[in-house]
Amino acid sequence: MAQPGITTLYDPAFEHDSCGFGLVAQIDGRASAALVDTAFAALAKLSHRGGVNADGISGDGCGVLIHRPADWLRALAAADGIVPGERFAAGLVFLDPAGGEAAAIEFERHLAEAGLALAGWRDVAIDTEACGPLASATCPRVRQVFVNAAAGMDDDAFERALFRARRRAETALADDPQFYVVSLSAQVIGYKAMAAPGRLREVFADLMHPALASDAVVFHQRFSTNTTPQWRLAQPFRLLAHNGEINTIRGNRRWMQAREAILRSPLVDLTDIGPLVRQDGSDSESLDNALEVLLVGGLDMLTAMRVLVPPAYAAREDLDEDLTGFYEYYALHSEPWGGPAGLVMCAGHHAACTLDRNGLRPARWALSDDNHLIVASEAGLWDMPSARVVAKGRLGPGQMLAVDFAGKRLLHDADIDAINRSRAPFRDWLRAGVSYLESDLIDPSLAAEPLPANELRREHKLDGRSSEERESVLKVLAETEAEATGAMGD
Repeated sequence: MAQPGITTLYDPAFEHDSCGFGLVAQIDGRASAALVDTAFAALAKLSHRGGVNADGISGDGCGVLIHRPADWLRALAAADGIVPGERFAAGLVFLDPAGGEAAAIEFERHLAEAGLALAGWRDVAIDTEACGPLASATCPRVRQVFVNAAAGMDDDAFERALFRARRRAETALADDPQFYVVSLSAQVIGYKAMAAPGRLREVFADLMHPALASDAVVFHQRFSTNTTPQWRLAQPFRLLAHNGEINTIRGNRRWMQAREAILRSPLVDLTDIGPLVRQDGSDSESLDNALEVLLVGGLDMLTAMRVLVPPAYAAREDLDEDLTGFYEYYALHSEPWGGPAGLVMCAGHHAACTLDRNGLRPARWALSDDNHLIVASEAGLWDMPSARVVAKGRLGPGQMLAVDFAGKRLLHDADIDAINRSRAPFRDWLRAGVSYLESDLIDPSLAAEPLPANELRREHKLDGRSSEERESVLKVLAETEAEATGAMGD
């Protein structure tokens, strides 16, 4: 954070990440400590995906998102004399290291206004030596909160109430730079730190507790691209982890901001929770915000991610009209969040991985004979004998792979398409509500008669077109009727 009166080259609007990510899941939904150990072992192997400070310990940041570890959370609560109710949620909160009591009280007020009951707070032990000197100097106070659902509140209504309480507290405490909610959910809980990936369990003693078991863990190692590492910018965020960059981030943020006044859902009030997506912070954080809004608004993970990060469908002749109708309908309401992007996520009944339409970030997956799935940004993270691997592959551009915990099945790209195309009569809605322009909007003579060479050069100079742009972009566009794509390595 720059001091007043001091000019720096850092601008939070340009936060991007180039990282390593992964997901380990048990398709049958059976929680185990072994699965958690596998996730942390895989995370430790991603150390080359991040930076290390000169002290040799402080890292760019890493974290995990753990799915439904109820027994472990109850054990942590019991050790501090807290007794959560039958339906409860837990969250991790960063506070001012000098205290943070006022922020905690404000947070409690918004929980109460949402009809939720506070079960208790506990301080989370942190080994600052495992963080390193640089990270420990900026270490927040970390507290864990336990919240009980109101009587008669179902799981979805509980998640929506938690969302509103958290967002209203964030708005009220916007001037407190230390206040940050890592996660607040009955479905998942996040732990993250500005630490090296192999040291996360040393940083948080909670993660070494023998009761820790789960059926899915998302993990992430951050690499700060020309930005300053911060505790709050470590990933995962509340739903997803991201490798790459969202190159369309300014437009995506502005369009979400422009639609705030017209976005409606009968399930949740979005009018008094502040900006729907952060206009600063990292690109991944804004995408996480957008996904969260769609989920609390009533979409599920399979639809929401296809809306935000759709495949390139317009020129594909192999897609049937119902599926094309699905994409065309939602394209009216959201622009693609363009990568290069590889994403893993976990919420509710689904854990998933998807690539953006260009597919310039790798995502490899493998399935074992006991129905354990691992998806990661590279091979070699899983110590599984090849004889026990029954299937493996790599996601292609725009493809998605998901675990359906409720149905206890692995969903491939075609399975997800089949589900989405049948959700509603999208083609009928488009025919009834959309008018298409069919008039000739371009004067054919402009393309039929090329400009004289000297006039063309003048126009290129006036428009700032370089020779590289003419050869690498415009020429490809003219010859193939498609945009040129490229990336630094794969």
